[in-house]
Amino acid sequence: MSRKVEICGVDTSSLPIYKNEEMRQYFSALQNGDSEAREKLVYGNLRLVLSVIQRFSHRSENPDDLFQVGCIGLLKSIDNFDLGQNVRFSTYAVPMIIGEIRRHLRDNNPIRVSRSLRDIAYKSLKAKEELITETSKEPTLREIAERTEIPEEDIVFALDAIQEPVSLFEPVYQDGGDPVYVMDQVKDTRVSDERWIEELSIREGMLDLEDRERLILKNRFFNGKTQMEVAEEIGISQAQVSRLEKGAIKQMNKYFS
Repeated sequence: MSRKVEICGVDTSSLPIYKNEEMRQYFSALQNGDSEAREKLVYGNLRLVLSVIQRFSHRSENPDDLFQVGCIGLLKSIDNFDLGQNVRFSTYAVPMIIGEIRRHLRDNNPIRVSRSLRDIAYKSLKAKEELITETSKEPTLREIAERTEIPEEDIVFALDAIQEPVSLFEPVYQDGGDPVYVMDQVKDTRVSDERWIEELSIREGMLDLEDRERLILKNRFFNGKTQMEVAEEIGISQAQVSRLEKGAIKQMNKYFS
């Protein structure tokens, strides 16, 4: 039994599945003005939209909203599909659906981006798609700049501005075990819990020292001075500095045991 999933009032378990030959027949009928064929193509490919919006499941967006936006991409795909091209409809439609959803997410990005920046970004993305179609390879930044007549630095700035915020808890890899999240790849090891506790212990230990001992440790280990320089600064011998330093370090060690 197929599992029933309802989205936007559509029972997905009842959606038809067409073979490639049937799809071509419906497209031929559509190009001859058969509006019923268009409706059949829509319902026969709603599963494509469902599969695409699953890629955005980590987002906080309403699935119904994404489904409706994806359907707009599907309709555009159906209206622009060329039977003369030797590609399956799904191969053509999926990037169109993804592009429509990404455009929606960019336009509704909580981080507000100026209209001029968005225009530069969209113009650059359009030029990139055209160049890929023409050359079958990823264009360079210079090629995009030449096509759009926009300075390279403006393109980079605009494309960075429209990037979607990424959750630190978004999984980037999972192979049967524990997932790897974005935060695992970008975390700053200099500000770990262990280091924070360590620094807190140092501060507490320093507070328990005598003023002269605290000054010696500060100059020796934070200001990088030699024992001789410290001795001259506080007016005692280098041997006394060495003895006080060892005593202070010994006292500090209890905070790390």
